[in-house]
Amino acid sequence: LPDETVIDGEVIALDADDLAVLSAHLQDAVMTIGDMTFLPKERRFVALCNRFDWDRAVGGQGKGRTPARKRTGLRIERVVRAQVLDIDLKAKTSVLSLLAIQFEAQGEPPAGLVTLTFSGGGAVRLEVECIEAGAGDLGPAWAAKATPRHDDES
Repeated sequence: LPDETVIDGEVIALDADDLAVLSAHLQDAVMTIGDMTFLPKERRFVALCNRFDWDRAVGGQGKGRTPARKRTGLRIERVVRAQVLDIDLKAKTSVLSLLAIQFEAQGEPPAGLVTLTFSGGGAVRLEVECIEAGAGDLGPAWAAKATPRHDDES
């Protein structure tokens, strides 16, 4: 993940701009439904995903290298409530592909909603006291089978 917002090996997000950077680096990450959970007593949402290394694929020092994925942990703190839309939580092995993580201010600042949007229309909506999120790679990269493409790309 990018060096500019890394603390102890973890990219952190403390405002909407930081969250947009985190979202860009996690775009097209894949995970199973069983790899994400809400821990209400800890007020934390966590997910393990296989993120596509966009920096390696299209820019930076790795330009022109084989596309890769990395196992990455995502955490979102200060979660008051979690909701899912069009996701069957019983289908633990179903795979989701993350499109974006977005923040919408709501109620008394800095409270709001953090929404993880997945391809196919599924979403996880987290009501948060404030933005406090982080993601960190958990191991070495491996070759990706393909580079993700979106319908609007030619």
